[in-house]
Amino acid sequence: MGDNRSELAVGLSVFAGTVLVMIGVLHALQGLTALFNDTFYVVGQEWIFSFDVTTWGWVHLLLGILVAFAGVFIFRGAVWARTIGVLVAALSVIVNFAWLPYYPVWGLVIIALDIFVIWALTLHGRDVAA
Repeated sequence: MGDNRSELAVGLSVFAGTVLVMIGVLHALQGLTALFNDTFYVVGQEWIFSFDVTTWGWVHLLLGILVAFAGVFIFRGAVWARTIGVLVAALSVIVNFAWLPYYPVWGLVIIALDIFVIWALTLHGRDVAA
């Protein structure tokens, strides 16, 4: 029975790493879009977190690189990689929450993926480090 649990833990961690890489690439694409065409994103409502679109572009690009690297290191199975994965996924949730006025559906999709990554990385953490 313990073997099945470990297989589930490893499977969830690999899936979480894959999703983190995917989220990182999506963040980077979102950032590049904002940098190359700053009129693509239009603010619907004014929120407290209103930054220039170019600033958001740099935030998304740098966060995307960080998230993608965290996803790659998840595949190595190190405890520190899972910890970093949870931290960058949480940071991604915060950034996408602040990004909601610019692209609400996209932001909500990324937030949902980030929450799933946090869940997957924390569910059976000790089983992976075998």
